[in-house]
Amino acid sequence: MAQKQKALDLTIIGAGMIVTDVLLPSALQLQRNGVIGEITVCDMRESALKALKGNEDILEAFPGQSFKTCPEIGSGDSNDPELYKKVLAAKEPYGLVIVALPDQLHYPVLKGVLPFNQHILCVKPLVLKYDQALEIEKEARERGVFIGVEYHKRFDRRALIARKHYRKGDLGDFALGESKLIEPYFYRHSNFQNWFTCENTDPFVYVGCHYVDLVCFITGLKPVEVSVSGRKGLFPNGKEGYLWSNGRVVFENGGILSVNNGLGYPDDSAGGNDQGLVMYFDGNDCGGLLAHDDHNRGVEYGFAQNVTKRFQYINPDFFRTVPWEGEGLKPIGYGFDSVAATLVTASAIEAQVDENPEKAMEIRRAAIAEANAKGLIATPENSSYNELVQEAARMSILNGGDIAVIDYSSEKPTVKLKK
Repeated sequence: MAQKQKALDLTIIGAGMIVTDVLLPSALQLQRNGVIGEITVCDMRESALKALKGNEDILEAFPGQSFKTCPEIGSGDSNDPELYKKVLAAKEPYGLVIVALPDQLHYPVLKGVLPFNQHILCVKPLVLKYDQALEIEKEARERGVFIGVEYHKRFDRRALIARKHYRKGDLGDFALGESKLIEPYFYRHSNFQNWFTCENTDPFVYVGCHYVDLVCFITGLKPVEVSVSGRKGLFPNGKEGYLWSNGRVVFENGGILSVNNGLGYPDDSAGGNDQGLVMYFDGNDCGGLLAHDDHNRGVEYGFAQNVTKRFQYINPDFFRTVPWEGEGLKPIGYGFDSVAATLVTASAIEAQVDENPEKAMEIRRAAIAEANAKGLIATPENSSYNELVQEAARMSILNGGDIAVIDYSSEKPTVKLKK
């Protein structure tokens, strides 16, 4: 039986690449579906908001739909990093917020959003420290605020199939794995060069976390050791960042995952990036194997015109806009499914609250507990191992690749260098 929905106003904090490519198109489709009401995008950079307003792909896909910006186009850049608070102060409580900012800004902005009692979707990772994740989870539960973390690979059908088979014991016991996610070289020329610096983040934390989370999602195993080595380089503006990284994650059963990441996939190559996961398993006097080629999903195009690259691998599974029975185009893929999962859940919560207002907080907290237990949507509670991994990874890479250990023996897990 379909859940009832309540159209909730949405505030998107940030107007960068992921907002353009995935988050705003997903929100506009959910607006069509009655899940979202008014949309406001908030960013300090007027240029980013203007680019979003004039994006031809969005205009083609969503004719007749629009969104507000803060600041308004024409008023120039803002120098107020808490501009989003002015937007939220005018909103009804228990609406929607998407946090789409650089990694190191997630924690202060989440802390700034929570007092407004808004349901939240945050791009991954939620925060960079385990204590911060616990703090966010506790305050959100007290306020009845639902938070989803945008680990979209969980909603890839091949990942859901893998989870089902591993949890049934069909694949055996995870023994060894290798993952890679190499983003395009042009990222170095984007706004990344202003924040993707050594003191803030690295490729393992930024994109490697997707595959660490995915292995945890499939197997249910906890990571216990992390080591990350980084290769530094200069961005075009002269700032120094880790442009390549190699990580090694050991899990509680002794299984080992190698994680290769970077900002350097050739822009002229056929794919949008280079990524994939291979896992080997020990079975009953036999081996098991899972191999996901997320780079080339079997679709190749040789374009005649209107493209930057003539030959391309097309990924139909992550995010595309396609013709449908309605006006314009609609988003499809697990990128959309992941965004929708959190926002639709929040919409359904508030629809249920409207029917039983006297039980509002009980309904909200029950929904949070249910999502935590089900484990499909990443929440601060059910995915806090990611913060432990990120904390261990940063400790390791800043200490030349030394092993960092995650200790679960006490009530509150800790991270420390092995040496």
